[in-house]
Amino acid sequence: MQQNNGLDKNQLIIFALFSMIIMGAMFYFQNKQATEQQLKEAKNKTEVKQTAPANVTKPAMVTNLNDSVKTTSIQQVELKNKELTLEISTLGGQLTTVELNQYKAYDKKTDVNDKKLLLFDKNNSSYGFQFKDKSGKTFNTKDLVFAPTQNGNSVTMQANVNGAVIQFIYTLLDKYTVDFNVKTQNLAQLVSDSKADFIWDLSARQMEKGRSQEQTHTEFNYTFNDYKSFDYDGRTTMEEPKETLNWLAIKQQFFSMVIEPQHGFKNAHGSQDTINEGEFVKKFNFNGQVDLAAGELNQDFKWYFMPLDLPLLKSYDKNFDELLPLGWSFIGTLNRWFFIPMYNLISSWGLAAGWVIFLMTIIVKIILSPVMFKQHKLSAMMRVIRPEIDEVNAKYKNADPMKKQQETMAVYRKAGVNQMAGCLPGLIQVPIFYALFRFFPNMIDLRGKSFWFAKDLTAYDDVIKLPFSVPLLGDHLSIFAIACTVVILIYTIMTAGNIQQPTQEGMPNMKVIMYIFPITFLFFLNTSASGLSWYYFVSNAINILIILVIKYWILDEKKIHAQIQMNKQKEPKKEGKFQKRMREMMEKAQEQQKVQQNQGKKK
Repeated sequence: MQQNNGLDKNQLIIFALFSMIIMGAMFYFQNKQATEQQLKEAKNKTEVKQTAPANVTKPAMVTNLNDSVKTTSIQQVELKNKELTLEISTLGGQLTTVELNQYKAYDKKTDVNDKKLLLFDKNNSSYGFQFKDKSGKTFNTKDLVFAPTQNGNSVTMQANVNGAVIQFIYTLLDKYTVDFNVKTQNLAQLVSDSKADFIWDLSARQMEKGRSQEQTHTEFNYTFNDYKSFDYDGRTTMEEPKETLNWLAIKQQFFSMVIEPQHGFKNAHGSQDTINEGEFVKKFNFNGQVDLAAGELNQDFKWYFMPLDLPLLKSYDKNFDELLPLGWSFIGTLNRWFFIPMYNLISSWGLAAGWVIFLMTIIVKIILSPVMFKQHKLSAMMRVIRPEIDEVNAKYKNADPMKKQQETMAVYRKAGVNQMAGCLPGLIQVPIFYALFRFFPNMIDLRGKSFWFAKDLTAYDDVIKLPFSVPLLGDHLSIFAIACTVVILIYTIMTAGNIQQPTQEGMPNMKVIMYIFPITFLFFLNTSASGLSWYYFVSNAINILIILVIKYWILDEKKIHAQIQMNKQKEPKKEGKFQKRMREMMEKAQEQQKVQQNQGKKK
């Protein structure tokens, strides 16, 4: 299967010459009337196409097996409804074109989503059932030529193989569904095995602007255990020899192709390889076994070619909603029951997507405001007792580090300052950070939505293009990413004053690390969804405003200082379980250190 845009010019010329020679030889042995009739049909039917030789393996064996080969022309039968446009080829009886009518793909030339969104096209997909005959040879249905019979939005493809009849019946249904019914007659006279292999090769076409981001989200997904268990595999191989897969999907960032067998795939395995450049982002190969009943394959399959829209996925009741990578456990729950409903509610007011994100940010900040107030109050208290901490550091400058740490903790305890309380806001914001990291690149309602200079909030903005490519940064600079980096740096400078300098040799300078962190954010956000960068920009800008308001209008450091002095006069509070455990650990470590020092002196 091709990994790039298809055949090159030399291959096309060779194939054209080869085809002309073969066709000329066949035409020579046919009577003139049949030849003229065939040419007339080829000219009148716009749906007649010729496939590339990559889809035809072992042509000599196929010609011997398939009694239905009467002409050299391969027909394409079209089925169409509001959601899908399909073309089914008589070669292999397989879907060769699948277009989602209501969506568009990214066009690099115009920098917008205005191309046809084709999941199957240009022979990027090839599938069929492989059987082993009684002589030990194998043959695949994708090598057979089928005769079509169309009835409305249903077509029956039939091939005759040495007395056996194979039928593929395709029916285009609503909700992005294609019924794929397989029937055979007298196949038992031909095959010797009790199973058949379903083999599917696919090169996933790039649909989105952010190639690396789309590659990350393009992977195998599947369910088993009667649709109750779900798994995915973004690695190079997937192996499920013991499970029976209820469905197998090749999922991309916003769209998915799913094949669902009536009785499941057994002994399933597959591989996937990343394609670094060109029209395709990844190459997939899948092989799963289906059982034969008395040597016959009579089973109903279903194809689903669908957008990853959560309400749509839930409506199938087949665990398809797991295809949407909203995050595991609590992260996914946060997206499903908080951020997505919030986005849908605000967007129903008719606002632009960027302003919807802006309001979402404000709502999140309001919810977190009590925690943030506590965090900034703790920062103010630590500023007030900083002179006392400095005194302890000076007094125990040459003392044992454990002793110095114990005295520092004693100052905090007497002043009523709980250092661990400062960790709580950070811990609370971690799941929110990760949930939004999953939300913005995978929310299909944001796909193609522009805001200011960003043409698509699910991809990066690249107004500033570089004449060269920078490792980890790319060939552009995202304005939203730069703006976000600047406000994070300002926020860091405003809050770094509370961080103590290292008092021991070898300890890292936390201030330097905190200043480096915003710079690394630029590399992270430059190729990420611009909606994510916009959210973090607004969030950190609000953080700066909150700090200023709390510092100059809410918190009074003189009152805080008076409160700390009152706390010192009171009896020290009982140690909490965590503080007690920390103290005991430090004392134990100090004792072990003394033992090691004594042993060293003896030696």
